[in-house]
Amino acid sequence: MKISVIMPVYNRERYVGMALRSLLRQSGDADLDIVVVDDGSTDASRDVVRSLIDEGGPIRLIAQENQGVTRARNTGLRNLLPETSLVTFLDSDDVSPAGRFAADLPHFADPSVEFVYGRICMVDHLDETTMEPRDDARRETMRTIQLAAAIFRRDYLGRVGEFDEEFRQAEDTDLLFRAFEMRSNAVLTDTIGVYYRQHPEGLTSNKAEGRREFLKALTRSALRRRRDPSLSDLKPVFGGSATGPTGATPREDRMIEP
Repeated sequence: MKISVIMPVYNRERYVGMALRSLLRQSGDADLDIVVVDDGSTDASRDVVRSLIDEGGPIRLIAQENQGVTRARNTGLRNLLPETSLVTFLDSDDVSPAGRFAADLPHFADPSVEFVYGRICMVDHLDETTMEPRDDARRETMRTIQLAAAIFRRDYLGRVGEFDEEFRQAEDTDLLFRAFEMRSNAVLTDTIGVYYRQHPEGLTSNKAEGRREFLKALTRSALRRRRDPSLSDLKPVFGGSATGPTGATPREDRMIEP
């Protein structure tokens, strides 16, 4: 099954190479189609991407004028290949851990599974060579809201819908809320789906806007569930009983390592 990985990029020449290499090292585990959407970068981000394309990586570069991350994600969704069966995401400053696809893709051998949702590791320093957390890095591993923790069947994601372009941040949170509300047949795994890099240049460094946008997504979810009691609550991501073929129970296990 071909899996498309959508990666929006805006002025990330410092990080995008590692993000892409972390996917390319898993080419033996997955039939990859990496869709990079450059959202009007003014630095050398596109050159970094093109250099990896020239090396033969399964990467497609789509360039657009700067329109924001939400529209960039939707551009990726609108440019999936006809043969794409699965869809996931990776931000251009994050890293996909080695073995992530090898661990999670076999769950889709069950045709009833609609998406797989793992855990994230928040980390402040990654080794440039190994693409793993450095020995001196602060790390925190948890199950929380993070788009790269999910792998979706394409047809299921089509039913969830595109990203809401009213959001400046938390568009990924809104989409994940809608996915879990649909009472999906989801497998919750303990796989670390992403090394979520914490650095001052990150979009989420704008904490005030991030909180407002998160609350907007949470409020919209509450209103949808109030209008339609058949929708599921958000226990799979905020704790509680899980549904799905594994019978897994999501946990807020936290590992904080100095």
